[in-house]
Amino acid sequence: MLLPLYDQNPIVHIRFQAVTFLIIATCVAVFLWELALPPAPETELRFYRFAFVPGRLFGTAEGDLRPDLLWGIGSIATSMFLHAGFWHLVGNMLFLWVYGDNVEDATGHVRFVVFYLVCGAAAAMAQAAADPHTAVPMIGASGAISGVLGAYLVLHPGARILVMTFFFLTFQLRAFWVLGLWIVYQVVLGLASDGREGVAWWAHVGGFVAGAVLITVFRRRGVPLFGRGPIPPRRSRSSIPRISRRRRR
Repeated sequence: MLLPLYDQNPIVHIRFQAVTFLIIATCVAVFLWELALPPAPETELRFYRFAFVPGRLFGTAEGDLRPDLLWGIGSIATSMFLHAGFWHLVGNMLFLWVYGDNVEDATGHVRFVVFYLVCGAAAAMAQAAADPHTAVPMIGASGAISGVLGAYLVLHPGARILVMTFFFLTFQLRAFWVLGLWIVYQVVLGLASDGREGVAWWAHVGGFVAGAVLITVFRRRGVPLFGRGPIPPRRSRSSIPRISRRRRR
């Protein structure tokens, strides 16, 4: 797996990725709330209430679930801010931090909020379409973040990404290869999955496709696709280090 560390791709329309930061802060705050919950059956019921369960949205013979459209729609949003563990949270937030600023830059703050939520909803629906009768709850921001990845690929396929792989080896790749390999990996595992590993592969695929399509509508006027067109003057981002081929400890 290629783990992104940062990209050499400045933001040019906004001063700071405020929405990206707020989403990360919210997810961290919700995770701290999760850790504070007592280890009791009531805790599982709370997760079940805020997680997205396809079977409860559409109705199912699996368990004692009744169709609940209003709850199902609301749980799509709440489930995006829950995480199953520390590394689940860290991995998702790292991807969002690396790629989210440039997508937020391309859309603007307000439209980025809508874009993010719509991608998350599309991801949930894609997973639900794969297994509409399941009573297994879905949580995590990865579906919405997959939409950010799809948008980034359409906007900046030639951007250089510093990635880390096994044994802490770091090197540069174009976004086309990093994100292209990522989505192929999701599709392959989705096709091979029997559902026991507990990963919503098709949510990743659905979110990615939604983001790649929707960014053509949500982007600012004049923002080019596929890295075409002149690059606006660069704003200062002295906090972003230059990419190096040296190993990092």
